[in-house]
Amino acid sequence: MDCSARLVDMTHDPRRPFGRLITAMVTPFTSDGALDVSGAQRLASYLVDELGNDGLVVSGTTGEAPTTSDAEKETLLRAVIEAVGDRAQVIAGVGTNDTAHSVELARAAEKAGAHGLLVVTPYYSKPPQAGLLRHFTAVADATELPVMLYDIPGRTATAIATDTICRLAEHPRIVAVKDAKGDLFASSQVMARTDLAYYSGADELNLALAALGAVGAVSVVAHVAGREIKEIFEAVERGDLERARQLNTRLLPVYAGMMTRAQGVVTTKAVLSMRGLPAGPVRPPLVDADEGLRAALREDLRAADMEVSEVSR
Repeated sequence: MDCSARLVDMTHDPRRPFGRLITAMVTPFTSDGALDVSGAQRLASYLVDELGNDGLVVSGTTGEAPTTSDAEKETLLRAVIEAVGDRAQVIAGVGTNDTAHSVELARAAEKAGAHGLLVVTPYYSKPPQAGLLRHFTAVADATELPVMLYDIPGRTATAIATDTICRLAEHPRIVAVKDAKGDLFASSQVMARTDLAYYSGADELNLALAALGAVGAVSVVAHVAGREIKEIFEAVERGDLERARQLNTRLLPVYAGMMTRAQGVVTTKAVLSMRGLPAGPVRPPLVDADEGLRAALREDLRAADMEVSEVSR
């Protein structure tokens, strides 16, 4: 399969077209479950201005995209762009298991002013690789925005095969991969055979993927440890593996707590609320953290020498 490199026509560094640190942002809701627009703007500003994010994903998995309407997605996207779009990349999650719907969401995101698109593998339907190729190509063809593929077979039940990613890399607007496949050999193969920018989509593998050549992370734990995660990638790039290992070791309790104790958005919203930051409840069928989980998360943060109570913002 021909996976020859091609230039990405971006005004910023083509090696990391969406920056180095991107948080997959939660969607704050009010106590009655409505979209909290002002809370989303405050949280976006905090993540960019205080934690050093280069970009934010809105309406991704952690943004509870399956339970927000198309109208809510557009309102959220416009609000976040208004808050931080002049100083961070705002990437719209537009992936669904319906190609036509994904195309509609992509066009709406472009119209709203998004800087890029995150497109997850179609879930539930288990399409063949030929179907994945057509799906991602259709979404990439629908707008002029750069596209990041999202490979997460643990949620979608279907991995994007190495050869399929290589073929997709030939598309001029498919420029990056959010890699949550958990297959470091497959990731290494794609990085060797294409010039796609790889972003870690699994916080527990941030250091490993950085060592293999990933340019940054699309992170959940970055809601609380953004600066540390960003420094891991910076340290690897400058050859300071000892510093990168120190940071990674420090964050292990937080990785384990936020990513394994419960679904990531549940733990993230619990931690944000403990820190006095906008979050609100999760929407059904998810269930908010109980006091036992919140207590465990407090201990995880303390183990990493991180603030537990309210932070300045």
